[in-house]
Amino acid sequence: MVLKFLRRSIIVVKQRKPLRILFADDELSIQELMRIELPRLGHEVTICPDGRTAVVALDQSSFDCIVVDLDMPGISGLDVIAKMRQSAPETEAVIITGKSSIESAVTAMRHGVCDYLTKPCRLADIQAVLERVRQRRELSKRLRALEGRIRRAEGVTSLVGSSAGLEQVRRAIARVAPTDSAVLIRGETGTGKEVVARLVHESSSRANKMLVAINCGAMPEQLVESELFGHRKGAFTGAEEHRAGLFEMADGGTIFLDEIGELPKSLQPRLLRVLENGEIRRVGENQSITVDVRVICATHRPLEEMVESGSFREDLFFRINTFEIPIPSLRDRPEDIPLLVDHFVRRNRQGIPPHAVVTVTQCMEVLTGHRWPGNVRELANVVEHALVLSDELPLQIKDLPERYGVRMMSKQVSRPNRPLTLREIENRAILEGLDRNGGNKVKTAEDLGISLKTLYNKLHQATEEPLDRTA
Repeated sequence: MVLKFLRRSIIVVKQRKPLRILFADDELSIQELMRIELPRLGHEVTICPDGRTAVVALDQSSFDCIVVDLDMPGISGLDVIAKMRQSAPETEAVIITGKSSIESAVTAMRHGVCDYLTKPCRLADIQAVLERVRQRRELSKRLRALEGRIRRAEGVTSLVGSSAGLEQVRRAIARVAPTDSAVLIRGETGTGKEVVARLVHESSSRANKMLVAINCGAMPEQLVESELFGHRKGAFTGAEEHRAGLFEMADGGTIFLDEIGELPKSLQPRLLRVLENGEIRRVGENQSITVDVRVICATHRPLEEMVESGSFREDLFFRINTFEIPIPSLRDRPEDIPLLVDHFVRRNRQGIPPHAVVTVTQCMEVLTGHRWPGNVRELANVVEHALVLSDELPLQIKDLPERYGVRMMSKQVSRPNRPLTLREIENRAILEGLDRNGGNKVKTAEDLGISLKTLYNKLHQATEEPLDRTA
């Protein structure tokens, strides 16, 4: 009777990609039906009469999906799934049973079952379930491919440098990453706070989950709450659908709140609530949602002073500052600049031999002598600019942005304890003119009584001249 019912319900569709299916059921009529019909749908099927045979088949072959009866003599369907999870955790599992109950459905879902069918069921139902399995596996493959492309594009997350200050940062990351403690990363703009946050996440037990980053100062205040906590449809003008917030997206993983000092004070109590009990509430809803999220914050602002002035909550400050990681500025670790330059050059140009020199000595002296108010981010931009202008390596002073080349001129004309050369006097006059006119070259050329072209030529000549090491 079951066999006839199933046959009348068949729907033949073109299968885009066959699945390798293990089907286990102790009813002979269903075994025979699946042996005939699943290949007709384009799938490869292995039929097993009981759980023990299914376990043996799992040891011998790999499958895209297993469809197992919940109640089989000897080894149950859930036992088969548990065995499968040990050797092939990515294989999808479907339960089919004639004893449907809420309890059995809940138990099946807890075992990671992706779908649940009750007998008697139509072949069309099984076919629809298998199509959903195929779509899930196809989506999973696309996601893995996308993740691989992102990793290749971003490269390996790492801190470049060997200075004592950077070693302290590495030790701090190693200590705090295995915990779930809140982390506060402090440092000037451009020092690499997000890189440190990524390293904490990637070194933690949450590394396989999402790291969601948001800059609290980069969006309008009225949108921050919706972005962080989500909203329900109609909660405000423009809320045309339900939307999950970033905390929901990061559930099980990590959320990185950059520039936490910019978080509006009205939202600080809600963030404190998340840190204390893991509860969030979408805008426009009364029901709270529990999330499991590690919070990493970063700031360049003096939060202690903000607490004193009343613009930042003291209790929130103590909550986010469970473990602090200070990042030194680039001017405090100039010995790392050559390593960073080499890293940025190789990141932007592929195929450079491992021991190739990427800059001439004079160029590196200019870079290491700069104060770098924009820190590592500024250095990365300067190297990228130089690579755009240079046809080949090593980089020259003339490849640097002009303001850095002008500093090279300043070094050349600042030689004590000897008379200046005519060229140095000329360069000093040019520098003083540029300073006097705020860098305006047209006005400087007029003041010096030379053409603009002559001024550019002299600037170019000055940046190509080697440093006099006898000074």
